[in-house]
Amino acid sequence: MDYGAATPVDPRVATATTCRLPELFPNSMSFHSFGQGAREALEESRQIVANMLGAQTNEIIFTGSATESNNTVIKGVAYALKKKGKHIIISPIEHACIVESSEWLESQGYEITRLKVDQYGLVDPADVAAAIRPDTILVSVMHANNEIGTIEPIAQIGAICKEKGVYFHTDAAQSFGKVPIDVNQMNIDLLTASSQKMYGPKGAAVLFIRGGVKIEPLLHGGGQEFGMRSSTVNVPAIWGFAQACLLCQKDMAKESIRLTKLRDKLIDGILKKIERSHLNGHPTKRLPNNVNVRFEFVEGESMIVQLDMRGIAGSTGSACSSAKLTPSHVLLAIGLKPQEAHGSLRLSLGRWTKDSEVNYVLKVLPDIIKRLREISPFKAHD
Repeated sequence: MDYGAATPVDPRVATATTCRLPELFPNSMSFHSFGQGAREALEESRQIVANMLGAQTNEIIFTGSATESNNTVIKGVAYALKKKGKHIIISPIEHACIVESSEWLESQGYEITRLKVDQYGLVDPADVAAAIRPDTILVSVMHANNEIGTIEPIAQIGAICKEKGVYFHTDAAQSFGKVPIDVNQMNIDLLTASSQKMYGPKGAAVLFIRGGVKIEPLLHGGGQEFGMRSSTVNVPAIWGFAQACLLCQKDMAKESIRLTKLRDKLIDGILKKIERSHLNGHPTKRLPNNVNVRFEFVEGESMIVQLDMRGIAGSTGSACSSAKLTPSHVLLAIGLKPQEAHGSLRLSLGRWTKDSEVNYVLKVLPDIIKRLREISPFKAHD
């Protein structure tokens, strides 16, 4: 129940990668036949990812992680367009790598506007339009939130940015492979996606950069990836990423229906079986695999421990920040009090989640909440 943190590598992806490993291993920049074989696999992978996004192959840059892609966008656009302006707009529920990159830019003299979201975590496109100024150089709003699963009106926001001549970036690490994305129909200039969130290997991610977009690279050296990301290319991981894309593209519609049914069964079961439980995020405009609920008078870490003892993996929020004791900035942004945020639980479903597993969670979770409330210092006084 924690596919949102990372997905296991699909066995079909592992097989497709290991069986070609000898030809994927050489340096793709080498001129000998072995290196050129790796180069061919790299370019075939680039074509696969480009097709999935509706992009051109020369607009696909492979990186090592979504964090690297997001840092490249935020800092790279800031460096490239600093003569035009130093104003950037983000949502308040972005991933930590966007949040902290923006905070770092503030220390360098840039101005960051953080939009508001409603109780479901939705950005109002009208707020984006109102926030754009002559010196605005970038708007970054994630496609789907990693904690509460809310899917943003990306196409509308992108259209506003296009009309006003401002670059638009979306972090699609959680949505890529789960819901359809077309960078042209959705007016996206820059996009981040990650292999490890869609049953591919860790160590591979993508940064889509629309042709003509000005951006400075963070890594300089051998000039790999069209000069945008100098470093020896991790061809085996990228090849695995591409194979994972093919599988997701083939099964996306069917899997989305299956997961949505399981998701709604889990949400409805929790809200019916456990009193004083509440859904976080939008009830319908959410990822098909995301469940985020909060329980009054319960502490999140205790829930995770109790669930783990019963063989269930869950999260109190983003896995990247789960070791922090501060409340989730996402949950605070949608209006929850710190105590409410600490009582929240994220359960995320995936390719191998079964109906019987959802039934098992619904069987054991009510008892866990009941026991934790009995010892809670936050008990209600009726």
